[in-house]
Amino acid sequence: MHGLPVPLLKLVPPPQRLAPLARLIPSVVQARLLEQMMARVLAMPIANGDLDFMADRRIGIEVSDLELRWVVTLRERHLIVVREPAEATVRGSVTDLMLLAGRLEDADTLFFQRRLVLTGDVELGLTARNLLDRLPWETIPLGFRIMLNRGGRFLRGAREAYHGCG
Repeated sequence: MHGLPVPLLKLVPPPQRLAPLARLIPSVVQARLLEQMMARVLAMPIANGDLDFMADRRIGIEVSDLELRWVVTLRERHLIVVREPAEATVRGSVTDLMLLAGRLEDADTLFFQRRLVLTGDVELGLTARNLLDRLPWETIPLGFRIMLNRGGRFLRGAREAYHGCG
């Protein structure tokens, strides 16, 4: 399932312990990396105009256990990270967000179990979520699909091993 034996996975520290290291990466570097990833992963929906509803709208992404936050908007057909307040925010652990992004967990399940939380303009957040749910998996570059899937499996395995579930 996750590739490493449970004893090795138990050595992986929980994300909360890695939060200080994650914060060492300058916010401008984090923003550029996120923008580049979104440009690659969402190139087709951006080109097709599927993300036009995001024009000058702001969606926040909070990785609660790493204490990371970004606000994303669409300007001139580019998703960019801005220093403005979010209109809608999705919040979850790095593991749950990776499981969602890697399509290893269903969004409805994660929200129902309150492992992901949507606040603010719920209509905007649900519109974005529904668009991402409809995004054909095969349109995401293969390297990103592999990274998201393997990363999600690894994080889930580490969480299960750490909590004694694996």
